[in-house]
Amino acid sequence: MLFCHCSMCRKSHGTAFRARGRVRTTDLRWIRGEGLMRFYESSPGEHRGFCSVCGSNIFTRFDARPQELGLALGILDDDPGNRPTCHVFAGSKAPWYEISDSLPQYEAFPPGYTAPQTKSGDA
Repeated sequence: MLFCHCSMCRKSHGTAFRARGRVRTTDLRWIRGEGLMRFYESSPGEHRGFCSVCGSNIFTRFDARPQELGLALGILDDDPGNRPTCHVFAGSKAPWYEISDSLPQYEAFPPGYTAPQTKSGDA
């Protein structure tokens, strides 16, 4: 789990950053609403999933990693039991927002983080 400050996440969520977690598709269990999901390819190989009724940003699907999803943590009603570990793309943060916690901040992804690769090979 992390906080992403890249301009794409800020703009797609309409806020200072996106709280994001990874979930394996084998661990995802739909209770209801799966048929309401709509996707668009926001960048090559990355598909943002939205609720077609309310417009909520639910997750990102990756062509290069079909076994995992990027989950928008703001949609969760219950405590997932984990906490974000860092801020990524902090150099792209909104100029009006100050990061005030003690989590590590990275210009891109943290060392050792394997970002999903797009079709073109870009992170």
